[in-house]
Amino acid sequence: MRQEKVREMAASILKCGKNIVWLNPKEDEKIKSVMTKDDIRGLIKEGVIKKSGKNSQSRARARKLHEKKKKGRKSGKGKRKGTKKARIEKKPTWMKNVRSQRKMLKQLQKEKPEAVAKIGYRILYKRVKGGYFKGKKYLKAAVEGKKR
Repeated sequence: MRQEKVREMAASILKCGKNIVWLNPKEDEKIKSVMTKDDIRGLIKEGVIKKSGKNSQSRARARKLHEKKKKGRKSGKGKRKGTKKARIEKKPTWMKNVRSQRKMLKQLQKEKPEAVAKIGYRILYKRVKGGYFKGKKYLKAAVEGKKR
């Protein structure tokens, strides 16, 4: 029997596609001498005909990409989908900013008590809480009287 026909019959027995059936090229004579489905079942038991494993999707490229992303690559403006607020949590950044400003305010009160007293420590503290200053630099400038 032709190899193609054997492959078709084996596929129906193994319940898979024709391309997944593997025929041992060394046992070509045995495969050609087959006549019935029972003969094919016998060859399957012998291991002359097998069901080859399906090719799964390779993770090699994904792993390589993950390594690059770990290093901080692939995060340019073209790769971003969400807004800035969606990508970075607002609260932790606000907490970090406010805590550093409060620390700076305490430091300024120790170093330049008269400059802080001119505006008022409480007023400056409330302004920090309200997000009046962008960062420590702006707070320092306000206390020193450069900008108000």
